[in-house]
Amino acid sequence: MSTYAIGDIQGCLEPLKRLLDKVNFDPAEDRLWIAGDLINRGPSSQATLSFLYQMRDRLTVVLGNHDLHLIAVARGHRAPNSKDTLEEILGHESHPEWIEWLRHMPLLHHDADLGYVMSHAGIPPQWHLERAKAHAREVEAVLQSSQLDDFLSQMYGNEPSEWKHKLYGMERLRLITNYFTRMRFCTAEGRLDLNNKGTVESADPEFAPWFAHPKHKCRDQKIIFGHWAALEGKADATNVFALDTGCVWGGTLTALRLEDERRFECDCEL
Repeated sequence: MSTYAIGDIQGCLEPLKRLLDKVNFDPAEDRLWIAGDLINRGPSSQATLSFLYQMRDRLTVVLGNHDLHLIAVARGHRAPNSKDTLEEILGHESHPEWIEWLRHMPLLHHDADLGYVMSHAGIPPQWHLERAKAHAREVEAVLQSSQLDDFLSQMYGNEPSEWKHKLYGMERLRLITNYFTRMRFCTAEGRLDLNNKGTVESADPEFAPWFAHPKHKCRDQKIIFGHWAALEGKADATNVFALDTGCVWGGTLTALRLEDERRFECDCEL
């Protein structure tokens, strides 16, 4: 049995199928981890979600910002924007079942036996693993509760941008969500720059990639993340595995075999 982690699929079903064929993925034996952003922007969002849902017993999924956006749109808290490719999902008779499944997915997954932790955007430098897991559970509990709609109506926004233990309510939940699903650059204390989506070299002098801070409290953890296509799959830090290689933008789709850290790629002609 092998375990493969794949970065942002974003509705690119044909590249996903080609990559699974390339690694000889056996759904009866192997497991598949997905680092968030299953859907949106690509040409086959509905077919991708349906395909993954059908193999959900072999999947480990963490939520990305596009997945949360889908849930918010489906429940009427956000209008689709011009770049979204969500119409076929929302028009499909199975979409309530898919949304219910997604809202029960975690923001962070840790497998102590395999020795990996995965979230869509990463883990901020000021949190050790147990604290990160606890904060992820705060948002997961709300997503799975009767407070879902209240949360979704207030989920969007860049503030607050820095962690303080005294944060409470929706501001606290919004910042936790931004750390796990939108983070790229931050300070060592966890103050976010959510405007810069560029390369490492484009960082404002005050900020650095979240994984680059020398005193990151999860430095000894193997961290899998996606979200940051501009990195092109390269994170210059020990134990950090960047898997968003920009498939939806014409790049590649990347899988990491966790047992031996071998990477596999396929081109993304859509």
